Amino acid sequence: MYAKTKKPTCWALFLNTFILSAFTIGGGYVMVPLMRERFVDKLGWIDRDELAELIALGQSAPGAMVVNSTVIMGYRLLGTGGAISALLGTALPPLIILSAVCRFYELIRDNAYVSAALRGMRAGVAAVIADTVVNMVSPYLKRSGVTSLAIMAAAFLVSFLYDVNAGYVILSCGVLGIIIGAIRRKRGKAA
Repeated sequence: MYAKTKKPTCWALFLNTFILSAFTIGGGYVMVPLMRERFVDKLGWIDRDELAELIALGQSAPGAMVVNSTVIMGYRLLGTGGAISALLGTALPPLIILSAVCRFYELIRDNAYVSAALRGMRAGVAAVIADTVVNMVSPYLKRSGVTSLAIMAAAFLVSFLYDVNAGYVILSCGVLGIIIGAIRRKRGKAA
């Protein structure tokens, strides 16, 4: 359906982000594997490492992760016009859908079919999020090994067991990464 191209247009970027955003249920992390399939595998606009970096940047910025990530991707691909195209393509579908839901909320609020469909989608969303985590983590584990795995496990345990604010965990992991990187560079120069 899509021709593999390295040079998108603003319209193509808008259309692809609009379609992804319109037909994705479950939030940002559900959209990540769909972004990988569309922008990396089908269109070839970016590679897997770039997507992982865009997602990491999108997570660290305030606001919705997917919107941030697609805006950064749009800017990287096409500058300001690409950022605006990606922003509109990602943000318009939820706004349109929520406006329609608000309009007809009284009709669907107590509908047993709608409730059953939403419960079923929750299970699917959990599976997609688990798949996303595994796919995002595995390339880094292959490259970095035990150190990255230890930091990841410690961050999870601190967040889960002690309910530490995610901001502190992210900042701590960033500082650890800087320290480990400096040590590795120093050892590389000494050798």
